[in-house]
Amino acid sequence: MSTASEGIENRASRTQPISRWIGKLPADIHLLILNHLPIPDIPAYARASRATAGLSRDEKVWERRWNDLAITRHALDDTLDDIESKQKPKASTYSPPTIPVDDDFGDFTSAPRTPSVPSLSAAFTSFAFTDASPGKQTFRTRYTRAHSILNKCLAPLQQPPHAVLSALTPLIGTSLLSQARSLRLLSFFLSPRVQPVRNWDIILAALKAAIDRFDVSLLTAFDTADSRGDEVMMRQAAHASWEVWPGFGDWEMGKVWAEKREILYEQGRWNPLANFTEENTLDFTPMDEFMASVIGALEEHGKRAVFVFPPAAGVLIGFAERVANEVVGEYIAPLLTRAREISNALYLTAVAASFRESWRIVDVLTTLSSNFSDKGKDKAEDVVFMMFEPNMDEYLDEEIESLKQAFEVICKEWARSTLALASHGSPTQAQQTRFLTAQNPALMKRTVLASFTDVLLLPVTIVPRTVGAGVVAVGGAVGGAVGAVGTGMVQGIAMLNPQRWVGGTGSVNNAKEYTSFGLGDAEGEAAIFEIGADEEGGNLDLLLSLDVALQLIHADRDALKRLETFASYPGHYGIRVRETIEEAFCEMLGVLCNRHLEKGFGIATERMNSYKPSEHEETASVAPLLQFFELVHIGDTIQSMVQVFFDKELAPYIDKTDFLNVVVREKKRFENTLDDCVAAGLNAGTQVLMNQVEHVILTLTKPREYYPPEDAPLELGPTRGCTEAIRCLDMHCKLLKGSTSKEVLEVFYQEVGIRLLGILQKHIKRQIISLNGGFQVIADLNAYYSFIASLKAGPSPLISIVPNITADFSHLKMLGHVFVVEDAKDLAQIVRDVTRYGGAYRPEDIYEFIQRRADWKKIEKTVDKTMYSLSFKEDCIVC
Repeated sequence: MSTASEGIENRASRTQPISRWIGKLPADIHLLILNHLPIPDIPAYARASRATAGLSRDEKVWERRWNDLAITRHALDDTLDDIESKQKPKASTYSPPTIPVDDDFGDFTSAPRTPSVPSLSAAFTSFAFTDASPGKQTFRTRYTRAHSILNKCLAPLQQPPHAVLSALTPLIGTSLLSQARSLRLLSFFLSPRVQPVRNWDIILAALKAAIDRFDVSLLTAFDTADSRGDEVMMRQAAHASWEVWPGFGDWEMGKVWAEKREILYEQGRWNPLANFTEENTLDFTPMDEFMASVIGALEEHGKRAVFVFPPAAGVLIGFAERVANEVVGEYIAPLLTRAREISNALYLTAVAASFRESWRIVDVLTTLSSNFSDKGKDKAEDVVFMMFEPNMDEYLDEEIESLKQAFEVICKEWARSTLALASHGSPTQAQQTRFLTAQNPALMKRTVLASFTDVLLLPVTIVPRTVGAGVVAVGGAVGGAVGAVGTGMVQGIAMLNPQRWVGGTGSVNNAKEYTSFGLGDAEGEAAIFEIGADEEGGNLDLLLSLDVALQLIHADRDALKRLETFASYPGHYGIRVRETIEEAFCEMLGVLCNRHLEKGFGIATERMNSYKPSEHEETASVAPLLQFFELVHIGDTIQSMVQVFFDKELAPYIDKTDFLNVVVREKKRFENTLDDCVAAGLNAGTQVLMNQVEHVILTLTKPREYYPPEDAPLELGPTRGCTEAIRCLDMHCKLLKGSTSKEVLEVFYQEVGIRLLGILQKHIKRQIISLNGGFQVIADLNAYYSFIASLKAGPSPLISIVPNITADFSHLKMLGHVFVVEDAKDLAQIVRDVTRYGGAYRPEDIYEFIQRRADWKKIEKTVDKTMYSLSFKEDCIVC
């Protein structure tokens, strides 16, 4: 038990820190003092007591001293070995490594020396500089060896300044690199962190003077070698100079070399304004020649810099920075100033093109040195980024302002021309091919989107040059895809001309150019029907235009392609570039939504609300509604183009799943606004359609349609009013398919069914219906039921409320039987059977319908008595 208890106590004692005190201070304080003591003071501290002597041998103390020499950090182990090899060897017998206790440890040498009492210096040597395991490499033994070797090199530093290097040569060798590394090692040894001897500061000053003289001689040798093209000698001098450089301030040799390159002083050779033509357009051919000269100089001098200078010196990147700022930057500044004076659009083009041309510096740097590949490429890119930063604030602000101006011009031009055209009508525009007049509107829409996608994929010319056959060839290649649309293309297809898009920012010099594309006027193919121009209502289908949408998208795409040039910008301007890309897209969506879609749909809705069927002869179609359906097709196509543009151009810069992103939110608002516009228009359109249907039923139903003469032949088909009403409904319902979402289509069908049910019920209650006429009512109701049931046969299944409407029409069809039952008692029983109509009609509702029977006066008493078991005329007494 005692053994176990002792084991537990021992383990407990090991888990708790033991506080060691030496005198009145804890051991940690003593170690801290030892870490900052000059080397000559350590023996005095060690002889204070056995405890301090033990601390003076602590590896933490000597690890700090070894690290202060920076031998491992700067890979100077070989240099130390070379210095040691040049010193005369010691005696061959082994003795522990010691530091000589002479003048360097002044106070210790005066201690009394007697055979019986060892000297204090000897005691210090025993305690601090011997190791129990001679073969073990500890930090203490490493430092002791280095101290012993380097201490022997201090004597030459006492010589006159001009003789120091000569005196050191036998100890540090004749090689420039060996001398440089040895001098650097001595500078670490004599540093304030080590303080190896009492007069270290005086000796360090002499060493620095020697290093300066050595560096000057290297610079002279380098300059001489440079003048005769001796790259090997230049490399030796440069690497030696880099080794003795203290690490702060400018490295003189690399700076002097860069300053002597003639490329820095040739600005007068080039005229930045030569990039402007006589017509005040841009042609960057002169800048191509300028950049070719710059790139040639970078390649020539860069190759030499890579070979001659140490990679860590960064001479190549420093030289490239000077070329970028002092040559390229100075060339670009007056170019941009002149472009701004001419026009904002030209300025934007010049900015993006200048940056693209400047980027060739990055390409050449990555080719010259592997240090600028992969992760190191950021350093090369920063050369151009830093050079171009002074232009970024103005450019980004101007990009948005110019885009707003372009949008404003497009919208004003549209309001001036096309909206006026829609108000007054135009035979030429009214005969244009439309979605609704095409054999396959869905195919036409897919073809438009395919052509639009092809156009988006066309390359964009950022750097403007003289347009040659190459651009025409590109346009012709894509022209086949656009031409595949055929003669059924919708208005605005002219905007999909590849030559209008392939030029990119280089061809746009005025915001009004976006409005110069015009509307298409392709001949239409065989049509399902003709919309026609309503003689008084105007052409509502001209209130929206794919051409305007394409112009807005084109303007935004131009801005986006310019901004993409700066997409890799880091830091603050990188964030600003991405924010500007988002802002440009949101601005385009806002204008397209508020200035075009909402406005067009709003006017169309107002026109439909004012439509009166009685003022028009046509019965099968409602012109405003047909034209509104064309608007729905155009609106749906515009939304699809926006989605394609978003997926192709914006998606790389945003997280599409981030519902808080401003672009995602603005796009959702755009889609919701379009849905609301369509829904509001469809609500008005549905009312117009049902007014037309009611007008058709009223005007085409003959006075005795359901009360024919007794001798008239019985026709089982639906009446003309019913047939025309269904034809009108069927045509408009089919036209809406494929032009809007499934949800909107379902709501439209639902509204048509509900309102038609009310119209028919009201229509029946206005008639006088005989027994033979009852069969005619049933025939009409069967036709209406078949039409409603056919709405379920569309490409998209309808929501659950449509079957309910179908059931309501089934009940209405069954209700028609009350007009063909001859026996009054049987009729009363039918009226009382509420389950017969699925609860859709109450007895009192059915009672209202049977009152429209031609024989109602004859059967009224019987029906009442059977239904209510009384007759009001016989049983009621008025007092």
